[in-house]
Amino acid sequence: MKSKANLIRQSHFLGTKIRNLRKRHNLTIEDLSSRCIKIDPEAAPSVSYISMIERGKRVPGREMLGIIASVFQKDVDWFLDDASTDAEITPAKSSAGGIRGMALEPGFLFDDHILQIAIPELLAQTGTTGRQFAHLLIRAHQEHHRNHFPDLERAAEEVGLKRLPLSVEDLLDIAKKLGLTIKWFNRAPKEVLDETGSYSNSTVRSFFDPPGTLYLNDLLKSEPWRLKYDLALHIGHCMLHNKDGLKSVLLAGKNQSHNGSADSAQSFEPSAQDILSAWRDFECSFFAGALLCPRVPFRQLLERNSYEVGVHKQIDVSASVVMRRMTAVSSYPHWHYFDAYPPGTLKAVYRGNGIPLPWGNMRLVEDPCQHWAVFRMINSDNPANSAQISVLETSDGPHIYCCESVKVEDMAGNPHVLCAGIDLNPVLDAQGRSGHDIAASLKQACVRGGGNAEIPAAMRQELISAAGILNIGWIRRGIDNPARVICSRGSACPRTPSCYPIAESPDTLSVMEKMQQAIRAEC
Repeated sequence: MKSKANLIRQSHFLGTKIRNLRKRHNLTIEDLSSRCIKIDPEAAPSVSYISMIERGKRVPGREMLGIIASVFQKDVDWFLDDASTDAEITPAKSSAGGIRGMALEPGFLFDDHILQIAIPELLAQTGTTGRQFAHLLIRAHQEHHRNHFPDLERAAEEVGLKRLPLSVEDLLDIAKKLGLTIKWFNRAPKEVLDETGSYSNSTVRSFFDPPGTLYLNDLLKSEPWRLKYDLALHIGHCMLHNKDGLKSVLLAGKNQSHNGSADSAQSFEPSAQDILSAWRDFECSFFAGALLCPRVPFRQLLERNSYEVGVHKQIDVSASVVMRRMTAVSSYPHWHYFDAYPPGTLKAVYRGNGIPLPWGNMRLVEDPCQHWAVFRMINSDNPANSAQISVLETSDGPHIYCCESVKVEDMAGNPHVLCAGIDLNPVLDAQGRSGHDIAASLKQACVRGGGNAEIPAAMRQELISAAGILNIGWIRRGIDNPARVICSRGSACPRTPSCYPIAESPDTLSVMEKMQQAIRAEC
């Protein structure tokens, strides 16, 4: 019989395996405890003890582990390190959005104090600023919750009374009732060196001075859709944060809004102030969208207009607000949204379906796939909308995506591309079809066609049916265009010839694995 010490040394993934098994069988911790009590009332773990086991805080004895193993009809050794596989230790995917997580095992290495030490070092070594890390945290939280924040929705509805549209006068009246004094300033855009090392135009749009002064750029007077957004955002700050002074300056340009501290923006050590400011920026931005586009009337507007981006002109808001709100109000949860600046900077990202990023928003990548719609639109002189059907290999197999891209300019005159899209695999699966099989077939057709292909007639009907169910007009326009195979990075390009030079015979074995192979062959 193995000793307790040996069991502890083999238990690094034990908690993750138990948690994943429990979730895959749709059992709560209480359910699992009850099942264990049924097997052995004396030695069964309590609810709190199972929770500690799953979090790596406790290691059960072999007898207790045997009871848990009996519940799941597994051998005890399956739970130990020598029986682990990636599938067993990868967190089970719930209905939440975003990309898959990782197993935080062994648990003691992910202790709060260890992470507080390790994270700043990781950021410094990778060149990731504290502000970038803060925005990454917010994005992960947003994607995990599938852009669903009912408390922020309710707060916006209480102020705006679910009116659609709200005029500039309506918003100024709300601001006045909140005790805000409006002051106008004149500041033209100027060229600055941004954090990616490239030049772009930038200017201050607006900022809040406590206890109740709101400064607005004169340029907003000629662009009411932008003025409405800035007013809505600062109204959100007043409502959510009681007009305190912790509110970032709102900028036009590639730069993210910031709190005025250049040193803070370049620091590799995330401060509590950075993270709190990033969270408040997100809250106010979400509030502004919900105030300008209240959920129920806006969703009805989208349904009447088949989710066309052009509805932003009917209610006099920006295309960005409409596209971001689509991801929050649609009954279909599998959306993504990009706001991309040339040559390759993502100012905003949302991936409710976990789609890989076409490039990094921390820094430029050397092998971006130029066939993503946002890349093609950035490099095109045609400002028209672009609907595209794409097929992409992911960790979950091939997926079919459709997106609508719009080329616009920010208030400082910088061109950028807004892109809203959906994952079509889930709706195909819901129709009794295999989304993966259809995507694999479309990928093969695209590869045979050199990367692009007309969608086969039978598949067209499947996708047209999906477009009808979802009531999204730009899917139909995408179907009328050739489909494109895209990839997460150029090094994984499936096209022949490849868009980027690749090794003739790629080898996935590490140097150490090759050495081990050679030693085994010699012995």
